[in-house]
Amino acid sequence: MEEEEIEKAVIAYLKRKGFRQTELALQEEQSKNLSTTKTDPDIAKQILSFSEVESVPARYREGYSTLRSWTYNSLDLYKHELLRVLYPVFIHCYMDLVAKGYSQEARNFFNSFREDHELMHLRDLQKLEGVLSPSHLEENEFARSLRHNKVNIRICQYSYDLLLQYLQKSESMIMLGIINERINFRVSPGQPGSFTDDADVVSLMGSSNDIAKQVNQKEVHWGLLEDSIEEQLEKAGLATDVEKTEGESKEGDLEDNKKRSAEGGKSGTLAKKVKKDKIVGATGKSIRSEASTVSVAPRVKSELALPVRSTEVEQALLEDLRNRAALGSSALPSVSFYTFINTHNSLNCSTISSDGSLVAGGFSDSSLKVWDISKQGQQVKSYNAEGDVESAHIEASAGLEGKRPYTLFQGHAGPIYSAAFSPLGDFILTASADSTVRLWSTKLKANLVCYKGHNYPVWDVQFSPVGQYFASSSHDRTARIWSMDRIQPLRIMAGHLSDVDCVQWHANCNYIATGSSDKTVRLWDVQSGECVRMFIGHRSMVLSMAMSPDGRYMASGDEDGMIMMWDLSTGRCVTPLMGHSSCVWTLAFSCEGSLLASGSADCTVKLWDVTASTKIPKAEEKGNSASRLRSLKTLPTKATPVYALRFSRRNLLFAAGVLSK
Repeated sequence: MEEEEIEKAVIAYLKRKGFRQTELALQEEQSKNLSTTKTDPDIAKQILSFSEVESVPARYREGYSTLRSWTYNSLDLYKHELLRVLYPVFIHCYMDLVAKGYSQEARNFFNSFREDHELMHLRDLQKLEGVLSPSHLEENEFARSLRHNKVNIRICQYSYDLLLQYLQKSESMIMLGIINERINFRVSPGQPGSFTDDADVVSLMGSSNDIAKQVNQKEVHWGLLEDSIEEQLEKAGLATDVEKTEGESKEGDLEDNKKRSAEGGKSGTLAKKVKKDKIVGATGKSIRSEASTVSVAPRVKSELALPVRSTEVEQALLEDLRNRAALGSSALPSVSFYTFINTHNSLNCSTISSDGSLVAGGFSDSSLKVWDISKQGQQVKSYNAEGDVESAHIEASAGLEGKRPYTLFQGHAGPIYSAAFSPLGDFILTASADSTVRLWSTKLKANLVCYKGHNYPVWDVQFSPVGQYFASSSHDRTARIWSMDRIQPLRIMAGHLSDVDCVQWHANCNYIATGSSDKTVRLWDVQSGECVRMFIGHRSMVLSMAMSPDGRYMASGDEDGMIMMWDLSTGRCVTPLMGHSSCVWTLAFSCEGSLLASGSADCTVKLWDVTASTKIPKAEEKGNSASRLRSLKTLPTKATPVYALRFSRRNLLFAAGVLSK
């Protein structure tokens, strides 16, 4: 219906211009389609064909300038909604001028009005400014997507009516043609949306929101693996508590039952309830505490053949879990921060082993350096900040007399962009600009395998939570799943429209998540290679991700400093976490899932209350947006952007970064 109303505005304009024959043709076309809700696409073509009568560069500038002035002079209540229309009109005016061969005029038009849109769409403008000829419109992926898809804009009914009134009075056929063919309005009743909604109301990829809705209908099993270490500990702890409590409270229960029967008695179910309460509260600890979401997560079967753990490894893991510190809003973690110095601006990435004993750095000279912190007598400077912070300096250059405080690994033919330790720290993976992934042994201090498959630089690589399998992401717009014992990838995940910048495994190993420069995050089924979730909401490229220990939530951080918390079961954003002023390079959940740590290029580590953040939808229903941000603490460094974060199995937070002068 919206398109029909815009066409009425076109007809009114054509009447004033004397296009009587065109008016009759359009009316006849409309009468044929009265019984349907869709409009014949030929009408849009007719409108554009007549708009070409006026399609000289000066007309584009004049039409856009008039629309821009009218929008900025609109009522404040509706202005922010009407401003959404300017950006798609601006970019299509520019691309139309390029398509018609007016390269210089297009460049002048672009430079004249780009400042209006740089705050919200800087990266998109950077992609478009290199489009200077008709052939570039097809070669440039972003421009081609814009030309072949409509832009969806959400707007309230009154704002839409104001726009229609303007179009009916407007003398610019070009603006009418662009708005009719390039924009799809989704008109909603009621008052205009808030300013904070602007990230979701303009979809520049045309049908991506519709695709996301369709994809997000698929079922996702987000629980933990059956017979996981956490489940074993839970069973063992429950059995121990039951035996201990039964022995201690046997006589007390007998006396309580005698008193009840003497008093006329209560039902037997009350006695059972009291006994159950004593089991839970006997030691002062509950196996299913409110702070831990892991114990209540559903159990699922693995779709991958999992490696067998030795008894010694299982015992070590269980010991770590028994000694895990309970964290929450009132109990923040201790933080150990490793600072790289003398890197000469060549450190690209860093990673930390699960117990914090090994720290690795990937460098632009294609080298990997690994420091064994447990064997180095480094001076550690500590200072208390309620989440005790300890800092250690790591010398990245060779020491005196050529002695190295680190192990040097060489083999790549290009800069190393990502590194990841295996869960036990015995292996490390590296991703490089030479399009390969290499597997190294930290015990043998040697390269074991070189994995080739990507066609362009590999940006990220991550081990699965159980080891054996790993995932990589690349400039070739794909993510791939590998097994350590095979040189070819097991699965290739293709679908992103730009670089896949980061990759993250789900807690149950049945899914991987990918973050891309196309501003979307996708969740993929490992077994089928199918995309089962698409998350839309980021305004810039996605640089980091983390999965909650129970597998239900995922956090993603972008180039603008925004962190989005997603619910995997519904595919919706639970809450945005705003506070960083620069790129969010790393994210990590605490082991029980109550806290999220984020590290940024703004030289801070922030701790967020996940328990509070995941309750936000109820608050939003009541109109309470103030509780959307729940930052517990900000831990600043002097001048060290944060490259890596890692919670140990005992809930100590490790962090690493490079000193920037």
